[in-house]
Amino acid sequence: MIRKNIIHLAVFCFLYLFALQGEADLNLTDDQFAKLQQKYGEQAGKRFRSWRELIQKTQSLSEEEKLKEVNNFFNMMVLFVSDADNWGKEDYWATPFECLGKGAGDCEDFSIAKYFTLRELGVPDEKLRLTYVKALAPYNQAHMVCTYFSSPTASPLVLDNLIGEIEPAINRQDLVPVYSFNGSGLWLAKARGSGQEVKGGTGRMAMWQQLKDRMAKDI
Repeated sequence: MIRKNIIHLAVFCFLYLFALQGEADLNLTDDQFAKLQQKYGEQAGKRFRSWRELIQKTQSLSEEEKLKEVNNFFNMMVLFVSDADNWGKEDYWATPFECLGKGAGDCEDFSIAKYFTLRELGVPDEKLRLTYVKALAPYNQAHMVCTYFSSPTASPLVLDNLIGEIEPAINRQDLVPVYSFNGSGLWLAKARGSGQEVKGGTGRMAMWQQLKDRMAKDI
């Protein structure tokens, strides 16, 4: 049952990213910034302002420097809160706007926000994935991280809200990879490397149209 649920969630998030691919412009205009602040409040406005400044100031950095800046930003800016406490739902997939608007989210929200911010900063989609893992003791539960591949055969770097330092996956023996996905595909994990691509599934994209609509409404 646990494996089936993880597969379902992986497909869910793949469809979410596929639906939003190429449509999330996070470099906020003044009008978009004002709209978000009005919707989420003054404290959220400070978080959105910091986010906009992060995107603007890191454009010229190397990819690995962008990883560090983005990882640190969300780990410091967002408080970990379960979906039940944050949204009153067992499972809720927040957009980056909702995550920063609340200033809180679970591991999926951290990872999704990092993924989209790095995409906005020009990191190619093929280098980024959202990876479902099993976090071993003391957590012993399903977990999500954002991963970065400097090359197709490299051990990915792990951007995690549990551990602040970015480490190669081969050094994260506390995480067992299950699936990874981005806006282009879904992969069955193989050890701590790239894995085998899984075909199909995009026909259900319409089921997640509401996520795309919610993202668009915020900006």
